[in-house]
Amino acid sequence: MSSDEEDYDYEGLSQNAGLGVHMLAGALAGITEHSVMFPADVIKTRMQVFTASPATMYTGIGNAFSRISATEGLRTLWRGVSSVILGAGPAHAVHFGTYEFVKELTGGNEEGSRWVSTATAGASATIASDALMNPFDVIKQRMQMHQSQFRSVFDCARTVYRNEGLFAFYVSYPTTLTMTIPFAACQFAVYEWSKKLLNPNGEYSPVTHVVAGGAAGAVGAAATTPLDVAKTLLQTRGTSHDPEIRSCRGMLHAFRIIWTRDGLRGFSRGLTPRVLTHVPSNALSWLSYEFFKAAIRDR
Repeated sequence: MSSDEEDYDYEGLSQNAGLGVHMLAGALAGITEHSVMFPADVIKTRMQVFTASPATMYTGIGNAFSRISATEGLRTLWRGVSSVILGAGPAHAVHFGTYEFVKELTGGNEEGSRWVSTATAGASATIASDALMNPFDVIKQRMQMHQSQFRSVFDCARTVYRNEGLFAFYVSYPTTLTMTIPFAACQFAVYEWSKKLLNPNGEYSPVTHVVAGGAAGAVGAAATTPLDVAKTLLQTRGTSHDPEIRSCRGMLHAFRIIWTRDGLRGFSRGLTPRVLTHVPSNALSWLSYEFFKAAIRDR
């Protein structure tokens, strides 16, 4: 292959790639992202859970990692990963497929700044993918809990459904959307802006996707951490021994509990591991997505 053929317009592939390419690339990127960063997500969940037991209260990432690995074993940091693998593939396929479809529909692929289009596409993608992913996220967090009784995704799903009904899988969905819509809009807008700033010629540049994806993840994660704390409280309420938490009805009720128990500081629970998770996670997700998209499209 000649040098001219190798030096193709990498970003230009997205203009002509079909919806199936975006969905398959998104599915592969989602599975890669969630699998690699899962231990950090476990630590984030543990730090966000409200508990009165000193054994399950963590002061930082290092403290959480050492205590979990020492008392429960390193395998615990991967418990529940099968849930995100099962859910992340279809959810990310829907996510990236919707994103590319709406961005094209609203003129986001045209020349010039199109941040409104990319933000709208990102929000639309989130609404669609979260509807599919929310039950898997509930199962994942139930399995991530300290001394969780669940050892398989299907056992957890059956137990939650039997004891709490279908509502338990979607009680956090409004909170999830309240968090992920601005997160997605923010990260897609930051990603597209950073990508064009760092790589205006649209040449093949994995470094660009890593840097732009990481920056987008950091901004989005930091801004939406308070909502993530409320989401965790709602998704794990069925495992709590606290009557008020077990009867938590929705996002505003969760906010009141967080404020009463821990004040303003409570809304920043898990901030550091959440940001540290999303920086490499988003960087890996975008790098994987762009790579798989190019590889599939080229074939």
